[in-house]
Amino acid sequence: MYYYKFRVYYDEVDDFVRDVELLANDNFESFHHLLYECIGLKGNEMSCFSICDPKWNKQKEITLVDMQDEEVETDADEPEYEEEDTFSTKSHLPNFVMKDSLLKDFITDPHQHIIYEYDFMDPKVFYIELQKVVKTEEDVSLFPRCTYKCKEMPKPVKKPDLMEEENFDFEDEDVMNDEFHDGYDEDDFSGLNEFDELV
Repeated sequence: MYYYKFRVYYDEVDDFVRDVELLANDNFESFHHLLYECIGLKGNEMSCFSICDPKWNKQKEITLVDMQDEEVETDADEPEYEEEDTFSTKSHLPNFVMKDSLLKDFITDPHQHIIYEYDFMDPKVFYIELQKVVKTEEDVSLFPRCTYKCKEMPKPVKKPDLMEEENFDFEDEDVMNDEFHDGYDEDDFSGLNEFDELV
């Protein structure tokens, strides 16, 4: 049995590194779970792997769910584009599904390059490079695993609450009401009959 040793980089954090190891017959869904656990992601967002050439050009896409099925369902609502239309968001890369895709079927280079993209609404892009292929003499139940960590992901910035941002205080509202009513006597209705004599 062989396993792959990969090194994972994240450009947004200096010296960010994860070393991970997976069996050759593990699938990409297992790879996905290992990555979000050891990186510190929530794991509840869409993600995909892209198999790349040595210059990081994408050649194949491996998605968490079958995107082709989703396209069939949504085609009626989407505008139609020509094949080369720059506004089209459809990928023309061969598409595969993580749970059905084994690592050994996609690793074709001794230094295979892979891009892992997590959360398409707030994209986080990780660059993965195969370091070595090793014959294992260990218990296969120890895989997949993370063997080295350096640096952590930055904590998400909490959006300020509008009430907090404006330092709005309900006690201040009471003070404003008191000042507004200052000098005003709610029981003084003497001016209301001022025009009675004209009627």
